[in-house]
Amino acid sequence: MAEPGRTAAQDSEPGVSWCPSGLPDRPESVVLGVRSGEDGSVAYLAEPVPAAEVIGLVPEGVEPRRVLRFASHCEADCVQRVGSECGLVNRIVALPDPAPGSGVPRCHLRTQCKWWRQSGVDACRRCPAVVSLVRTDDDLGNLVADPATTREQLEAWVAAADG
Repeated sequence: MAEPGRTAAQDSEPGVSWCPSGLPDRPESVVLGVRSGEDGSVAYLAEPVPAAEVIGLVPEGVEPRRVLRFASHCEADCVQRVGSECGLVNRIVALPDPAPGSGVPRCHLRTQCKWWRQSGVDACRRCPAVVSLVRTDDDLGNLVADPATTREQLEAWVAAADG
């Protein structure tokens, strides 16, 4: 857990990257934000809260990733890893920018965020819309989440949806 007045990301070892679409059950996991609004986008917390302190507050029968976004360490053995890069953020930034020219959300994770380090503002603008638990009927979400999906497949899906 972070020292008082410091975030978990600030207390992490130098060079450790954090995944903003992390798993809730890792020891270092923190709640990055809460899903809110009609579109389910993430409202970021001003300061992280250790996931272990929050998981028990989620009503029984509700998958925590349905209502919360978690951050945890970026792991070398992650299925989304492509070499030293995150393949997931590469696919996410291939999607149309939801708010071209807009600023980025306020986020305590940014300085340690793998997505920020890899893709900068493009990742940050898309981050609030990212879901960690994709519904089976969400075709685009499943394409983005699938490590086998190529950027070309995403671009073709978007073009077909726009046409």
